[in-house]
Amino acid sequence: MNFAALISQYGYFALFAGALLEGETVLILAGFAAHQGYLQLHWVILIAMLGGFLGDQFYFWMGRRHGAWVLSQFPRLVPVFERANVLIERYHEALIVGIRFLYGLRTVGPMALGMSVVQAWRFVLFNALGAVIWAVAIGGAGYLFGNALELFMQDVRRLEQTLLVVILLAGFAVWGWRRYRFRNKFK
Repeated sequence: MNFAALISQYGYFALFAGALLEGETVLILAGFAAHQGYLQLHWVILIAMLGGFLGDQFYFWMGRRHGAWVLSQFPRLVPVFERANVLIERYHEALIVGIRFLYGLRTVGPMALGMSVVQAWRFVLFNALGAVIWAVAIGGAGYLFGNALELFMQDVRRLEQTLLVVILLAGFAVWGWRRYRFRNKFK
């Protein structure tokens, strides 16, 4: 099975799984794949919205139900959550919408919001708005990236496998570097 067939067959599933977690790299790749004709952009955006929304809802409810236990297991996170609560009390609507754009906070942010005084219905409403904005912006950026590449390269299809692998590796490298920095911050 070739690379294009893999993307066509498993691309939407991979996008949904990636959007449940951090997902920016996967969503950019899905937008690029939509530009290349392997996926449909409207499905890419819809699936990313759903995955992003459900992932953040899960972490919100995990924070609401098990936040105290999480903090007891990771006491070094207590100061982080205390600082976050100050911001949450003041700017919770903007934080709910924007937290998904702050790399590395996609899991911790909704969990902190779940541990705060934010009402569940407010989180659902603003999380849905944030998921729509995120999916359109990041998925559209991947699609436009493919369009920009076509302007500069006559035969992008010949290089697309290499470009997808390079983008994926770059995304993993950034993710690993940020994860390394985050873990070392609390040692």
